[in-house]
Amino acid sequence: MCDTFVILPDSTENGDIIFGKNSDRPHGEIQDVIVIPSQTHKTSEIVECTYITIPQVKKTLAAILSKPRWMWGAEMGANECGVVIGNEAIWTTEPYQNQGLLGMDLVRLGLERGETAKEALNILIEQLDEYGQGGSCAEEFSMNYHNSFIIADTEEAYVLETAGKYWVAEQVKSGSRSISNNLSIRHKGHLRHQEVIEQARMMGGCQNEKDFDFARIFSEGGIDETPSTDTREGRVRELCQLNMGKFSIETAKSILRDHQGSVCMHGEFETTGSQISSLSKQGCEHWFINQPLPCKQEYKKYDF
Repeated sequence: MCDTFVILPDSTENGDIIFGKNSDRPHGEIQDVIVIPSQTHKTSEIVECTYITIPQVKKTLAAILSKPRWMWGAEMGANECGVVIGNEAIWTTEPYQNQGLLGMDLVRLGLERGETAKEALNILIEQLDEYGQGGSCAEEFSMNYHNSFIIADTEEAYVLETAGKYWVAEQVKSGSRSISNNLSIRHKGHLRHQEVIEQARMMGGCQNEKDFDFARIFSEGGIDETPSTDTREGRVRELCQLNMGKFSIETAKSILRDHQGSVCMHGEFETTGSQISSLSKQGCEHWFINQPLPCKQEYKKYDF
């Protein structure tokens, strides 16, 4: 579930980059907001991610993480360098693995290790290539999915979408960009897995690079060219576009509290956490909710 958006300076009220995300998780799951200090590590240290262990790096950055209590990874967060990341569950035609890094593990690794959005993007790609993604994403029942991400800092933003080991990334050039629970990168993106077009060709999805369309080829069940505003994807997209040029923190709050299309989700799955960040070279500010239902809660400002 979940919805994530980023608004670039040309479309915000004060010229900052604004990032927002609702984390929709199984009803009753506890999601904590924690602050982790920067740390220096020994070369022999390992990281115990949710299901696998990987080598630790020499230095990790301070991070604010919004994370389900039972897992190592995080649904969303920010680091001391002004990088923010949020992920989305997506379902694709590629097989699912029972062991690997969760998308939430990748979020935390990117925040702990990436000093810029581009560096964090490369870290996610490297870890995905090295260890793959996999494992149940729920504590009480089996739920396995692939992931997409928005990664931003004070200067730029990227969307990264995956299908198993394959991935495509695009840089957000202007305006707004939002992701929900569907692949959304059309055609080849700005960066891509070196074998993804050949894989698509072997699947019969395209003949060559010219007719390659990542979302169309790898989406399970196809794609909706114009999602209804009664869906979360369509509603968030509509609200972002309606506020171009005047988008503010209050706008972000109103979107994440919106009930049309269940942006603020109630029910068997519910919005258990929410984040809004304002990013600029003059300073970054981050607000979180660590209780269910943003429509009933106030955002609290967090710092390092």
